[in-house]
Amino acid sequence: MNGRTRRAAARLEAATPDHRDRAIDGLRALALLAVPAGHWMLGGFRLDADGLHNASPLAAFGGLAPLSWVLQMLGIFFLVGGYASALSYRRHGSPPGAWLRGRLARLGRPVLGVTAVWAVLLLALARLGVPGDTLRTASTLVIQPLWFVGVYAVVTALTPVCLLLARKWGGWAALPLLGAVAAVDFLRYGPFAEAMPSWLGVLNILPGWLFAYQVGVSWAEGRIGRRGARLLLVGGGVLFAVLLLVFHYPASVVGVPGEARTNSHPPSLLVVGLAATQSGAAVLLRDRLGRLLRRPLLWAPVVVVNRCAMTILCWHQSAMLAAAVPASMAGTAVSGLTTGPDTALWIVARTAWLPVFAGLLVLLVRCARRFESPWTAGTRAANARRVLAGLLAAGFAVFALGLA
Repeated sequence: MNGRTRRAAARLEAATPDHRDRAIDGLRALALLAVPAGHWMLGGFRLDADGLHNASPLAAFGGLAPLSWVLQMLGIFFLVGGYASALSYRRHGSPPGAWLRGRLARLGRPVLGVTAVWAVLLLALARLGVPGDTLRTASTLVIQPLWFVGVYAVVTALTPVCLLLARKWGGWAALPLLGAVAAVDFLRYGPFAEAMPSWLGVLNILPGWLFAYQVGVSWAEGRIGRRGARLLLVGGGVLFAVLLLVFHYPASVVGVPGEARTNSHPPSLLVVGLAATQSGAAVLLRDRLGRLLRRPLLWAPVVVVNRCAMTILCWHQSAMLAAAVPASMAGTAVSGLTTGPDTALWIVARTAWLPVFAGLLVLLVRCARRFESPWTAGTRAANARRVLAGLLAAGFAVFALGLA
């Protein structure tokens, strides 16, 4: 490790307040980095005469499903989000509306930025002759992680309610949410499944992701200790195993193209079981992780990732596309990039591509980080830029959602 890196780490260490909860930041960074790792490793492309199309190695290699159990860490993300939001809400002191507007602005600026930039990119790529199927594949991948922002905004708005429930029922406040997901799953997968409407699973979106958020709020209120954490860990693990082995839920917790059932969109009870297991483990490991992150060289990357959290979330698919789209235009198959993810060679080659994607993401984050900063308002030019960005983002959304 060179001296420059050590000095930078020492500066970040010195700038960190004593009251900073390093374990929470570490868990957030871990969950965040799992998102690009999961999308890059469990997603791929298939190139034909019409352009690039999405594909997944999970369709050919079912044995990779356990990898999704590790890389799907949105349960941790919502857990930490609930914890941090509860503390922030208590500290803020102003009316809930002002607190919520500030939180939503922090979520919305990077989303508006990436979609506005991609609206321009789509036009430019179309003029360069990039096939329409490739453009639709790219827009689908860009918008894919952004659903999370919408769901996260809704659960954030429910923070005051979650706090009231946590103070009244403690960790048990999350149990009705698990029950709601179980009830919907029983209706859509049980003996009455054929009589149920296809949209029924949508009812799982809110309780499915609010579960871990509510656990996080209860944790912040001091209502979940080691005993509760062990109950989450063991109970979630048992539920997860029973759903897999007895009720034959799909083994992957992320979607697999061509499969009739999916655990992720909307979340099934299996995802809630995994979130409970992860949450229990996080609570139990918190003190140990906090001590570990007292080391400046380990703490520094956590600080950097947390500062760029939304930018990483919004732009990581663009990093993969920055390599795949030019390769597809060259017309030659590139193993691990534009070849179908259905051979062992693809897995080896894709692993070799991961550092390239990471390097491209670093470059993108350095350029796009400005979208996380508050936008200047009040001047006519600034307002015009905001309106233009909004119109471009809306145009991109129309195209990405297949409405045009």
